[in-house]
Amino acid sequence: MSLQDKLSACLRQAVENHEAAGVSLLILKDGEELCHVREGFADTASGKPLRRDSIFRLYSQSKPVTAAAAMILADRGVIDLMAPVDQYLPGFANPRVIEADGTIRPALRAPWIIDLLGMTSGLCYPDLDPAGQCADRVFREDHEQILAGGGMSTLEFCNRLGELPLAFDPGAHWRYGTSADILGAVIEAASGKRFGEFLREEIFEPLGMKDTAFWVPEEKRDRLVTCYRRVPGGLEEFNSLHLAVGRYDVEPAFESGGAGLVSTLDDYAAFARMLMNGGTAEGRRILSEAAVRFMTAPQLNENQQKDMWENLSGYNYSCLMRVCDHPGRAVLFTEKNEYGWDGWLGTYFANLPDRGITFLLAQNVTDTGTAPVTRKCRNILAACMDC
Repeated sequence: MSLQDKLSACLRQAVENHEAAGVSLLILKDGEELCHVREGFADTASGKPLRRDSIFRLYSQSKPVTAAAAMILADRGVIDLMAPVDQYLPGFANPRVIEADGTIRPALRAPWIIDLLGMTSGLCYPDLDPAGQCADRVFREDHEQILAGGGMSTLEFCNRLGELPLAFDPGAHWRYGTSADILGAVIEAASGKRFGEFLREEIFEPLGMKDTAFWVPEEKRDRLVTCYRRVPGGLEEFNSLHLAVGRYDVEPAFESGGAGLVSTLDDYAAFARMLMNGGTAEGRRILSEAAVRFMTAPQLNENQQKDMWENLSGYNYSCLMRVCDHPGRAVLFTEKNEYGWDGWLGTYFANLPDRGITFLLAQNVTDTGTAPVTRKCRNILAACMDC
């Protein structure tokens, strides 16, 4: 069987097993298309098949784009990566830490921008522990406002989060949370432009990412895939807000740098290709080579790395991406220096610079992240590359 046939069979099995309604996969080699396969549906009720230009909700795969935007400002000397976040967002003044027993104390220092890039800020997503419960209240309040037709702005939402106690002293640990959202607000404050406007002018338009944004206008909405969640015996539509994201028919007040973007495989391939090319695309420089090297080099120290999830064994973390430093410990076939990230709904991105490979997979099913079908396809690719 050819590589394409093997990958198609793997995607087809995932659809038949109701792991996803539809899955689309694009692989580049040295910037050129090596393989594109897709199976299943953009919408199961109507039987609408996936298209090459289907639009997917990225959720956390938005994060590397946010990190790249921060690197643009670092390249220009606009931001200092050691700057305290309250220099841009006053809600972060007088930072505090909440302990497991609910005790609140002053933090040893404020979060720095570099802490946002490395998820070592102490910021967290809604959760059951005291810090997570504090975050949950702000998210719930914004959800209510969004459903009523409004919503907090990016700066307002992130300043509100900044007023909450942190889960730990900045720099002490790694914890996945709202750091990328806060970074988006820092970029907005530092640039003097709305975060989405900055992304459009500095990244999306130069790279030709015409379908990447924080919302989907009417003329493109038929290409937005339906979102699903797994239930016993199959899949059902999912239309609820999650992390203050979920309405795509209007331009949102809160432009979530951690979860808000939609995109297509080809759009995201342009972003991935730019990173692979050391920051250039179509003869235009987006990032310096130094910035790309910084983005893709391990950031966490040994103590911080202990806090990472078990499924990230073999990886370090840097600039809102996983970075492979011990491939033999990973749970899929990979190589040192691989970097990328995934999303809550199953989108996935990886660059393998030593091989010149870009791997992009898209689906939209809740609670997915890096899915079994993704790992299987990665392994198929690795095996075929060695043939």
